[in-house]
Amino acid sequence: MAKVFQATHVGKVRYNNEDSLTVIEPKTYAVADGMGGAQAGEIASRMLVETVKNFLSKTPRPWNENILAQAILLANDKILNTARRHKEYQGMGTTATILSMDGSQAFFAHVGDSRLYRLRENFFRQLTQDHSYVETLIRRGELKQEEARFHPMKNVLTQAVGAMTNLSIDRASFPVEHGDIFLLCTDGLTNMVDDERIAKILQTAENPADALIEAALEAGGRDNVSVIVAGVD
Repeated sequence: MAKVFQATHVGKVRYNNEDSLTVIEPKTYAVADGMGGAQAGEIASRMLVETVKNFLSKTPRPWNENILAQAILLANDKILNTARRHKEYQGMGTTATILSMDGSQAFFAHVGDSRLYRLRENFFRQLTQDHSYVETLIRRGELKQEEARFHPMKNVLTQAVGAMTNLSIDRASFPVEHGDIFLLCTDGLTNMVDDERIAKILQTAENPADALIEAALEAGGRDNVSVIVAGVD
């Protein structure tokens, strides 16, 4: 496994960072973007990351896509129960995007609009699908992809961890190849920087995580931004 880079930044507008991220050995990565008032989003995203870490530490490998989804479901229950006990946390939730690699296979589980990308040779592809209102419009043919970043309801999610009891989790497995580069990121990056620019940074930057954060800040930094970049030797 090539070197892993990670970075997070509060951005230029928000007063606190509601993103959480973690690298779990071996070769497992997670990002979460929290939501909710009174710093509840920060609590939700941190609970997601901590629950995933604790669950996986007690679970035999391989951590396939169904294992990763189980970890998210456990976090969903914990966040819901915390919100029920604490009125100030009601309505909190978080996105969750987890990637785990085992030999020549990779597995992911995903909820919300944080994203997983793969750069293979010169082809940059989003592997997850956003659980968002604007993504629903795109699939219906009512909105173009390039319009989504500027839509006034681009931050409205249709699925979020801790926000609903019947949570729908996307999950998949796929082969990895030598030279693949994976990016996990919150929407503080993708709302600020287009895919072409992101791919270029992944190909050229000495520290792509720091470079991606800098690009988001240069574009306005209107949200917290978190990234993990992992390559395959």
